[in-house]
Amino acid sequence: MAITEAEKLKQFAVVRRLEAAGFRAWPATQTFFDGTWAVRLTRSFPAKRLNSINPLDPSDTADIPERLRRARRTFAENGRSVIVRQSPLAPPALVEHLDGEGWSRFAESIVMTCDLGKVDLSGALERIPIRDPARYVTASLAVHQRPASMRSGLAEIMQSIRPPCGMFVRENDDCVPIAVALAIQDNDLAGLLDVAVAPDHQRQGIGRDLVSTALRYSMHKGAKSGWVQVEADNEAGLSLYERIGFREAYRYVYRAPPGEAQ
Repeated sequence: MAITEAEKLKQFAVVRRLEAAGFRAWPATQTFFDGTWAVRLTRSFPAKRLNSINPLDPSDTADIPERLRRARRTFAENGRSVIVRQSPLAPPALVEHLDGEGWSRFAESIVMTCDLGKVDLSGALERIPIRDPARYVTASLAVHQRPASMRSGLAEIMQSIRPPCGMFVRENDDCVPIAVALAIQDNDLAGLLDVAVAPDHQRQGIGRDLVSTALRYSMHKGAKSGWVQVEADNEAGLSLYERIGFREAYRYVYRAPPGEAQ
């Protein structure tokens, strides 16, 4: 069945709101606009979401080749390879251009949402989020097994988050961090970010426990809906969120020039 224009506009409104919430929840060091393309750059941290072109209006089709050339120079000046984050808001003309030029697709991700009023969080433990960003950064680096060289960059991102942020850390009996999660409160939206469980402690229910705790905390703060971004090949993560009650809202994929996939 063909989608109606009204349904398409409604979907775009949902995508725009979640995209804006995602930008606020995980802020880039620099964000500037070329038309309605949000160009996000972060020298101190290599995350793709923080270093990509994000087209935000399907009707913005002017001067696509020249704008890509400008962006490529800007990314190079900042020590980054240019990539485009292609969401449903990307103009079809841009997608056609990237396809024609042979830009690769990689790291497809799914944005999932849930109605917190319909999610059973009765078994979630009441845990108070920690209030020490430095402790959270240390735990996150350890759980994700990231190098210490990323500490300053992650700390800078944490300091730049403007919406209320609940920082959750789960430790073992030896006080070693084994799981982390962030709950970003943006009015009635609760975003889950940086969710991870240490490899030796996966498939033990720790991830579900921590996510449920973060969502319960967000509900108490007034959140009505939850959202999360999961890579499409992360079967364990997708299964976890689906069991909790999340459902797919839309997908996005990264695009890179030929031979430059990240």
